[in-house]
Amino acid sequence: MKSWALEYKIVEENTYGIVKEKIPEGKTTCSLCSRLRRGILYRTATELGATKIALGHHRDDILQTLFLNMFYGGKMKGMPPKLMSDDGKHIVIRPLAYCREKDIQRFADAKAFPIIPCNLCGSQPNLQRQVIADMLRDWDKRYPGRIETMFSAMQNVVPSHLCDTNLFDFKGITHGSEVVNGGDLAFDREEIPLQPAGWQPEEDENQLDELRLNVVEVK
Repeated sequence: MKSWALEYKIVEENTYGIVKEKIPEGKTTCSLCSRLRRGILYRTATELGATKIALGHHRDDILQTLFLNMFYGGKMKGMPPKLMSDDGKHIVIRPLAYCREKDIQRFADAKAFPIIPCNLCGSQPNLQRQVIADMLRDWDKRYPGRIETMFSAMQNVVPSHLCDTNLFDFKGITHGSEVVNGGDLAFDREEIPLQPAGWQPEEDENQLDELRLNVVEVK
């Protein structure tokens, strides 16, 4: 940060001590820890007069959250790239929302960024999020492109073919109603691509130094 002449402030809080005191041994600490960090972020943003709060969640985090809510919460809910904070006072953004975790790791390695681990998150066994993360990594290895397709699906929702009456007026459908999104076609076989949507072959690890991300050279 100093080398880039960027103004910054490091806030130190004993969230670890609070969590260890309040949460019984063996219980998941994530819920309390996240609430504490959120409160610190909101308070610090107010003190600094910040207009936005940027979080570091990436595409894989968003997919993990979607499946966590589906499997354990009974709702289809992920993490949006931009939203209003819980207290209604701050705009929260996720600039890395469309970035793959593996690409961020490669960039961090190339820049030799230091990795700062979390003593709470990484030390808990059988975390639900870790189970989901392992599942997605396994899918990514066995079925290349599946992760890209799922993330594309989050950007291509068809409420008329789900079951949420708050999103679509199913009761309002009567004889003579307009056909919506293909009617009774639940699976559009004719339009299914040979390769998953958004999928690209993995780059050769030996050629990473030569990679360029959509850069147009102007001479």
